[in-house]
Order: sequence, then C-alpha cells, then structure tokens
Amino acid sequence: MEAGTAAGPPAMPEPRPMPPVTQVGMASLALIVAGGIYLAAHLPESVPLTPAIVLLALSAILLAANLFSLTRVKDFAWWRFLQVGRWALLAYAITAGLIEYAFLRNGLSGGPLIVVTLSLFIYALHVPMLIAFTVARYAEPTPTAS
Repeated sequence: MEAGTAAGPPAMPEPRPMPPVTQVGMASLALIVAGGIYLAAHLPESVPLTPAIVLLALSAILLAANLFSLTRVKDFAWWRFLQVGRWALLAYAITAGLIEYAFLRNGLSGGPLIVVTLSLFIYALHVPMLIAFTVARYAEPTPTAS
C-alpha cells in the first residue's frame, strides 16, 4: 500500500437520476388518508362527498403522474420492479379486500362505499409500486447471469 492512501470500501457508484416517485406517492397516500378521515368523521350520518371525491381525484392524478414519470426512466430495473411488485400487490390487494369487507359488514353503502372502494384501489396500487420502486432503483438494470 502506498503512503498517503487509505484502504476502505470501494466507492459507491453515483446514483442514477430518478423522478420523485416516493415523494409523489406519499402525497397521494396522504390525500387518500385525508379523504378517509373526512368520511369516517361524518359516518354514520349523511356524508357530503364532494371533498372526499376531490381528494380521491387528486390522488388518482398523482398515481397516474407517478406511473408515467416512472416509465420515462432510462436503464431502470423493470425485471426487479415486477418481481417485487407482484408480491407486494398480492399482499396489499388482500389487505384492501379485508378493509373493504369491514366496511361492507358495517353496512356502508351508496356513494361513501364507492369513494372508499376507489380509495382502497389506489392504496392497493400505490403502496406496492412504492415498495417495488424502492427495491428496483438500487438494482442493476438487467439481471446478471450467475
């Protein structure tokens, strides 16, 4: 070893530029939660749905924008994203289904049920997307042959 050089772990490669998928995803989920809190605060009486629908629509727009921005990333590990995402989607579809069942069992119907169902749908898509993105952003763009 030469004098003046320090031995240490190899330098990490520079991170690839990524869109703000996590930040946008968290904003979308915050809108869904705010809509759910709004609905829950008014139940079991009649619920004015306009604020909940606006929050749901904004969350859906953020989900669509997030998916679109993710498709624009060059050299992204789609193989790992899909590998992780399908299992996370299965898990979150089950949890969303259980939550939906609880609302149905408690007699929720009509407009509030539709808003809750669509909110759970966005939740069941966005969280697995965030999990898969978090893993895939650090994976190699193409699988290495072992």
